[in-house]
Amino acid sequence: MIGLELVVILGAVILACGVLAHRTGVAGPVLLLVAGIALGFAPALRDVHLPPELMLLVFLPLLLYWEALTSSLREIRATFRGVVLTSTLLVGLTAGAVAVTAHALGLPWGPAWVLGAALAPTDATAVGALARALPRRTMTVLRAEGLVNDGTALVIYGVAVGVTVGEETLTAGHVAGLFAVSYLGGIAIGLATAAAAGFARQRIHDPVLSNVLTLLLPFTAYLLAELIEASGVLAVVVAGLVMSQLGPRLGSAAIRQQSTPFWTLTTYLVNAALFVLVGIEVQSAVRGLTSTDLLTAAIGVVAVYLVLVAVRYTFLVASAYTIRLLDRRPSQRTRRVSNRARVVSTMAGFRGAVSLAVALSIPTTLASGATFPDRDLIVFITVGVVTATLVIQGLLLGSTVRWARLPDDDGVDQERQLAEVTATEEALAALDEIASDLGTDPAVVDRLRGEYEEHLLVLRARAGAPETPASAARLDEEYTRLRLALLARKRDVVIRLRDNRDIDDTVLRQVQARLDVEELRLGPLPTDRD
Repeated sequence: MIGLELVVILGAVILACGVLAHRTGVAGPVLLLVAGIALGFAPALRDVHLPPELMLLVFLPLLLYWEALTSSLREIRATFRGVVLTSTLLVGLTAGAVAVTAHALGLPWGPAWVLGAALAPTDATAVGALARALPRRTMTVLRAEGLVNDGTALVIYGVAVGVTVGEETLTAGHVAGLFAVSYLGGIAIGLATAAAAGFARQRIHDPVLSNVLTLLLPFTAYLLAELIEASGVLAVVVAGLVMSQLGPRLGSAAIRQQSTPFWTLTTYLVNAALFVLVGIEVQSAVRGLTSTDLLTAAIGVVAVYLVLVAVRYTFLVASAYTIRLLDRRPSQRTRRVSNRARVVSTMAGFRGAVSLAVALSIPTTLASGATFPDRDLIVFITVGVVTATLVIQGLLLGSTVRWARLPDDDGVDQERQLAEVTATEEALAALDEIASDLGTDPAVVDRLRGEYEEHLLVLRARAGAPETPASAARLDEEYTRLRLALLARKRDVVIRLRDNRDIDDTVLRQVQARLDVEELRLGPLPTDRD
């Protein structure tokens, strides 16, 4: 199977599953995973694998950086204690519970801990793809957990593999040192990389070069952290969070117009391709199972999966009630959620491609030259559990959210209304002073003041302000419809001129770009919004 054929197949599957997801309401990642499993039956695709180095060194930095860049630092701060607990303590407890289960099923302790480390972390990209309907606070905690917990799991994995292979000895001081270097080094590298990127971005004004710098940032942070044996995951996450705060001050409109669509499309394609590749890997894991029979391995998948779900829910409940006993502040009471909401958080604890990449990166031999014990079983159970979490929990999450009756999350709409109204009011208040500094003609000032006052009236009308006429919002919608219709007519005229060879294709693209920007500025009609 040559690379070009695989690219075409992946692209076609991603497109077909995307269309099917919109029409059926089934989550796209679930369809992609099932499609990948089906593709695994094709003989030509049996040699296709998800290279662990590609996932850990290329896909992971890219996806984690975008997730961190688009996360809410304010919400992370508000839920910081919960994020720390789930991304550290829960990961360790989960790895231990899986290790005990695997050992009871016959795996030696070393390989059992390797399996536990592989399956302990939730996957931030899977959460982002499958749990978009969750309230903002729940979604933020889940995404933040997925961003940080990989670092904890990779340290546990490194220790477990090192001890099993015979290259390391297990002592409390050694493990503590690894965690210290991993976390402190990762944070330091992330901060330093973000600071350097911010310094360089202030001096690069070309949109293309600025976005090249942005693309380079996560890989640089990951590489530098790995060179000092720190957490590359944490370095990328910290860099992304810092740039989420610095970026709006440093970037221009032209840079953002290129950056956001590029990252949105790139991460969508990478995510979708990963789900398909994970599905294909299911077939490979079944064919590679030689150390035990299929039934025994399947029992292992079921047992480990049930342990993951049970440990996660138990921890969420126990930690919440423990915090209630220790922290009686009124502010803490406002953060409380129901046990039904914790069931939702449990169901959203997806495992993903990171777990699979970790399992596939297990060395094949020990220091003595012997074969790594039960490597094929570890890969099989990991693939099976990842598939189970994505398919079972992915299909049940929607109904679980409805059952939980989570409160409506209208905070984003209210804050957006606040931002738009406040920005327009303060711009109006500063209009005369700014116009005086620029020496603007009074006729232009009056024209702009009228536009801003009308816009402010519409914003207040949409918010239901009592002092504004309700007809203002309706008239603005009619105005937008008329503008959009006129833009469509102008676009038809420009295309006709190109077809008649009155203007060149280059001119068409230039004029069409200006019309597109104007159309996007108008935005969707209120009746057309989701």
